[in-house]
Amino acid sequence: MIHIVFGASVSGSLKFVLKEMGIEKEDKVISFREMFSIGPVWKLHETNRLQARFEWMKRCVSEEYDEWLDYKQGVEKAFNQIEATPKGTHITIWTSNNSHEQTGLRFIVYLLKSYSMDISLINTTDEYEEILEVKKGKYTPLHTGEIPPEKLQVIYEQGHGKFITDHDREGLEKEWLALADGRETLRIWQNGRIQSVSEDYFDAFIINRAKKLQSKSQTNDFMKSARLIGEVLGHLNQYVGDSFLEYRLKKLIEAGIFEAKGCLLAMRFYDVRLKR
Repeated sequence: MIHIVFGASVSGSLKFVLKEMGIEKEDKVISFREMFSIGPVWKLHETNRLQARFEWMKRCVSEEYDEWLDYKQGVEKAFNQIEATPKGTHITIWTSNNSHEQTGLRFIVYLLKSYSMDISLINTTDEYEEILEVKKGKYTPLHTGEIPPEKLQVIYEQGHGKFITDHDREGLEKEWLALADGRETLRIWQNGRIQSVSEDYFDAFIINRAKKLQSKSQTNDFMKSARLIGEVLGHLNQYVGDSFLEYRLKKLIEAGIFEAKGCLLAMRFYDVRLKR
């Protein structure tokens, strides 16, 4: 069995689970350290299109602490592992109800379209709500990486992973081609579907949260940029990551909507406030 996941956090949790179950030597994990809800996916399945995505993602991924190098090498490694997957291997793809993992699911299924192998799907959002009996309206993790290892193990052991039929695969492949035909750089999950939107889609939300934070401050002084990004993340029902939100914050600074104090090299180095 080879498990395919989207993100370093869920990769670490799943590897821990497999070790706890004593099957870490039989079951392997391929992790795409990507954020498929952001950045271009235009013709990404074609040769040499990954470089165009890297060029765009470099705007969002920090070069501090070798983050950019780790990201780039991690993505390239995952691609190589997919290409080297032996035919006849059973693949399990882990996903949840957000544009990041759902886009990743369609991309991987397309990459494996010529491979003769069984593919199963575990939707952690659905399994979390069903197995852990989450009441309607209660908190459900926004992405698989938010699920702690002990609950992830319950999902793996008691869940009902779905076998992807040939018909399912064809549908997912077509949906990928539709996504890969567009040049948008932001995708959201809405009404059970991936929807491509303009890159500035969340700008108004960032501004609104900044207004709320500044209204609580009697001095209307600068706030830590990390404080604002954290506030946005805490109230956003989409999974796009803090790096993208900081990228948009910097765009708003460039546009003169926010003013900044400090060095924009990394989030911890500067403060912001809405321009007076």
